[in-house]
Amino acid sequence: MRNSGILLPVTSLPSRYGIGCFDECAYEFVDRLEKAGQTCWQILPMGPTGYGDSPYQSFSSFAGNPYFISPAELVKKGWLTEADCDQSAEGTREDYVQYDVIYKNRFALLRKAFAASGIETDASYNDFVLENGDWLPDYALFMAIKDSKGGQSYLEWEESIRLREPEALVSYKNRLMDDVNFYQFLQYEFSCEWKALKEYANEKGIKIIGDIPIYVAPDSADTWAHPELFQLKKNGTPIGVAGCPPDAFSETGQLWGNPLYNWEAHRKSDYAWWISRIRQCFLWYDMVRIDHFRGFDEYYAIPYGDKTAENGKWEKGPGMELFAALKNELGELPIIAEDLGFLTESVRELLRDSGFPGMKVLQFAFDSREDSDYLPYRYDKNSVVYTGTHDNTTTFSWWDELEAEDKSVALRYMNSGRFTSKKKLTWQLICLAMGSVSDLCVIPLQDYLCLTNKARMNTPSTLGFNWQWRMERGALTDKLCEKIYKMTKLYGRLGK
Repeated sequence: MRNSGILLPVTSLPSRYGIGCFDECAYEFVDRLEKAGQTCWQILPMGPTGYGDSPYQSFSSFAGNPYFISPAELVKKGWLTEADCDQSAEGTREDYVQYDVIYKNRFALLRKAFAASGIETDASYNDFVLENGDWLPDYALFMAIKDSKGGQSYLEWEESIRLREPEALVSYKNRLMDDVNFYQFLQYEFSCEWKALKEYANEKGIKIIGDIPIYVAPDSADTWAHPELFQLKKNGTPIGVAGCPPDAFSETGQLWGNPLYNWEAHRKSDYAWWISRIRQCFLWYDMVRIDHFRGFDEYYAIPYGDKTAENGKWEKGPGMELFAALKNELGELPIIAEDLGFLTESVRELLRDSGFPGMKVLQFAFDSREDSDYLPYRYDKNSVVYTGTHDNTTTFSWWDELEAEDKSVALRYMNSGRFTSKKKLTWQLICLAMGSVSDLCVIPLQDYLCLTNKARMNTPSTLGFNWQWRMERGALTDKLCEKIYKMTKLYGRLGK
């Protein structure tokens, strides 16, 4: 069945208090999706973020971002006042997220709500803690210890707690019990609010497409609680880290810094951690996009401490064995494989064997030097087409970055004759995606709004000014929804 959806991170919703969250703006966006004939809402990873504010560098692979908890919902429950929320939002902006201000003020607000909640006596809360006992206690303790040490990376903690010696664990749990309960409370509230929003979306015929990074952050509850599952030295520091080799876009490659998996340890445990992780994903989402899919075939290992990615080497990943284990335990899974970039034949084979749809990005399609795999005539139905992703500039500004020869290819392919305007070209690219054979078409909201690169979500391998853009309240108008609906119907993507 042909479907379409819109890519919009939760952070980008026009909520009142400085960052998008699970408030009335999220429900209104779902209503707008329905009105526009869309059947999918794709978001970015929802984990708690740390340095750099990247959703792909989270403190946990299982926890939710406390910033997404709606202050308005906490007011409804009587745990906060409107004045509390207004005060916490002082210094924030409506057009982009100011993470430094949010970090400073939002946790103080949430702690005030926790103190007023009396949550420890709530039966459903205690059930939630028990049901999530495989990850929640470790995560909550990890965050409580981190707070007690001024945000230090766990690699800088004293050896006894860094290496999880039993006596140190007991000591910190007893000393920081209130903080541990606070972080468990945040996850409970996040879960309740997200569950309600997802149910609302599903009732409207909207599926949620989630997104997970293949790797975990170096400073995370995952690496601290399960060091045996990663390529770490006895003191907890990585042996090697993840990244990408040098290519035409980067002379020294990309140094991501994530710890690498000890795939042999995962294999011996029958991939229990991965099964738990993916099971959690499908409690949150209807479909899951896995970033950097080629890392399951081969992963690029860079010696820890290197300043660039030039000295890395390719190592063998788990391949189909991992996906067979997931299928055996969880059944058929609606997973989208992020297979962008240079692909070897073994990666293509893994994608075929998995049966997962890959991704097609039209901004990569028009290459004057050779026929691109991203030209629509080369698509397979079992694929997801995008104009661009969160890592691309907006389509409106993409045109300015194209070489003259590539612009000529694009115009000829779209039978445009000559360039008229970037707004018209943006809609032509959207129509090209909608009209393609791909079963699913996802368009970033910025493209429907014809915004410039000021609305770009992320520029890879850079820090600062990423993950900040927020949509203007009321931007998705009735007129625009009607236009999107008519186009969606014309290209047979209403999903009915």
